Order: sequence, then structure tokens, then C-alpha cells
Amino acid sequence: MTNLPIFRQESSLAGKTTPEQLEQTAIGDWKQAPLKKLRGGFFLVLGYLLSPLCWWNDLLFNLPIAYGFGYLCSLFSPKLLLPGSIMGYWLSNIVGILLMQLGATDVLQNQPKERNLKKELLTGLVTSTVYTLVILTLVQLKIIDTPIPLLGS
Repeated sequence: MTNLPIFRQESSLAGKTTPEQLEQTAIGDWKQAPLKKLRGGFFLVLGYLLSPLCWWNDLLFNLPIAYGFGYLCSLFSPKLLLPGSIMGYWLSNIVGILLMQLGATDVLQNQPKERNLKKELLTGLVTSTVYTLVILTLVQLKIIDTPIPLLGS
């Protein structure tokens, strides 16, 4: 056996991380877990209040947000008040669904996981759109009554 190279296997953490640093990291993670759950609970409740799943939220939350958004749009053109209000209402529901998803993952997930904001946004957009289309279909089929006629009903 002549001139065989000696290979050393070294961990990328070897010599860089001490047991004290690992302990401090573990303690820091343990302290951050309740704060993450508390933040997640806050986002979950706020998202529920803005989402279409909460039946009484419209008068207190979504309609004032929608009117404010419509008012901002009407500053550009007075004809944009109603379309802006509809868009603001729809956006407030999407934000509610996204906040619920964000909060639920913080509260229910034990292991830290990379978040895919694009996927979460797309999921919220699709969910809110499907919900809106289902409600409009139920109104058009006269399964759900509305106090005022919608879309030429």
C-alpha cells in the first residue's frame, strides 16, 4: 500500500458550533414557540373576522373596508366607487383567508417549514373566487334569497 490518500470526513459544523451555542439555539427556539403560536392565533382570529366564513363580519369589518377602498378608487374617477367597493370587499375576504392560513400553520405546525407565499396567495385567491361563485350561483338559482335584487334577478 503505497501512497494512498487519507480522506478525512469532517462535519461542516465541526469546529464552528460549540455545545453552548447549540444549547442557546435550543433555548431560543423554545422561547419563540409560544410567541409564534400567539402570533398565529392572532392572525387566525383576524383572518376569521375578515373571511367569508364569519357570517356577521360584513357590517363591522368588510363593508367599511370595501367602502374605504371604493372611496380611494373614486378619487381617480367618481364612476369607480361601486367597482372599487366590490373589489375592496373581495380583497378583504382574500386577505382574511390568507391570514387564516398563515395563523393556522403557525398554531398547528410543530416543525418549522418554508412558506411558499405564491402558493398561499394562489390558494386564497382560488378559494375566495370559488366561494363567491358558489354564492352567486345559489342566489341566481333562488336557493338563497337576498333582500335586494342582484344581477337582474
